[in-house]
Amino acid sequence: MQLTFLGAAGEVTGSSYLVETGDVRFLVDCGMFQGGREAERKNRAAFGFNPETLDFVLLTHAHIDHSGLLPRLGALGFRGPVYTTIATSDLLKVMLKDSAHIQEKEAEWQNKMDYRDRRKLLHEAAPLYTVTQAETFLKQVKGIDYNAEIMPHPSVRCMFRDAGHILGSAIIEVWVNSGKDQKKIVFSGDLGQPGHPIVRDPTPIQQADVLVIESTYGNRLHRSMTDTLDELVHAVNDTLERKGGNVIVPAFTVGRTQDLLFLLVDLYRQGRLREMDIYVDSPMALAATDITLKHVELLDKETVSTMQWLIQNGGKPRIRFVQDVEESIQLNNVKHGAIIISASGMCDAGRIKHHLKYNLGRPECSILITGFQAAGTLGRRLVDKAKYVKIFGQEIPVQADIYTIGGLSAHADQAGLMGWLRHFHAAPEKTFVVHGESISAATLAEAIRQQLQWNVSVPAQLASVTF
Repeated sequence: MQLTFLGAAGEVTGSSYLVETGDVRFLVDCGMFQGGREAERKNRAAFGFNPETLDFVLLTHAHIDHSGLLPRLGALGFRGPVYTTIATSDLLKVMLKDSAHIQEKEAEWQNKMDYRDRRKLLHEAAPLYTVTQAETFLKQVKGIDYNAEIMPHPSVRCMFRDAGHILGSAIIEVWVNSGKDQKKIVFSGDLGQPGHPIVRDPTPIQQADVLVIESTYGNRLHRSMTDTLDELVHAVNDTLERKGGNVIVPAFTVGRTQDLLFLLVDLYRQGRLREMDIYVDSPMALAATDITLKHVELLDKETVSTMQWLIQNGGKPRIRFVQDVEESIQLNNVKHGAIIISASGMCDAGRIKHHLKYNLGRPECSILITGFQAAGTLGRRLVDKAKYVKIFGQEIPVQADIYTIGGLSAHADQAGLMGWLRHFHAAPEKTFVVHGESISAATLAEAIRQQLQWNVSVPAQLASVTF
């Protein structure tokens, strides 16, 4: 049996792991690389194998850094099923088409820019996949209930457990038979922080022969929720009331957007925030929120209570989902009093780039960074206090206040990760730390080694391990 780390090894994006025996070959996750100049090259060269030879794919959750290359896999010949949770299968229907649409538009924009240099027309930009290819691929996705055991192949059985990260996110337990031997491999996916709003806490797992665990925040602790909410209240009130500007929030349309809406409504309910106009500017955010409401049974009690209060309170605070492009453009004329939540969460694509272009240079405005920003992304440059950033080829001065509100992360911090690991009754034979930048992965690996005395390592990209 062989496990190969195709992505998210020494970095956060591009999650993908290939499992092979003499009888079966399958992927766990098929994520897009994001951020940095190398992302495009990595995405186009992501598959060092023939996709036609794969038997199936298991998917932990819908975020693009875990699912974004699935349509490309299909376009290159994969015809098998993709197994994931029912909520994730619902989310993919909007997320993969949205990803394809963004790629088509960005390729179109790049070709318009390159038209000035006719030499570049010999290498016309093309999307990784089209909307049509994404729609075709979605027919291969199969939704599975949490805690239901399935056999995607005669030598493989698996089960999806709630990871508490976003709606539908899963830890995947996989039992693989190879000859007379059986190994249980556990893929953590992205683990949520205990006590996080909207979703339930991660499911404890008690046994594995091989463990693959994420380490996004493996080297740090999140601020407490109390301190986080205090900072959120200060940022919003200071910007809207004292400075008279706008609050711009880059946020993934699945997970973070719903978290923010819940918290803003709940803080208004408590009287800590005053009247405000909240604009959610993402074509798929409304669909993602509707899907969230469709799966009420997966939400925590506090979220359900706040939703009921919002309905009974006549729809205040005011929340408007912006759908069409013209309405989105009109937001550029709003100079004060607005909270604008828009994708993408790392600021590298989508409508958020327009809102940053029109608000970053205004000292009366604030930008709220509420999630992890991968190296090389526009969001990371803002976190790193860049004085100027380039957006659509234009240098924009950074004069707005930048708030990094880390306590809202949907990823477990080091304490959360270690707490989850302590539920194991015995040490796995091998533990691999992935989905973290080098220092995060190395720090978590050392903590596991010191505190739990486990056999742990940080694999390099494309490294293969044989069991």
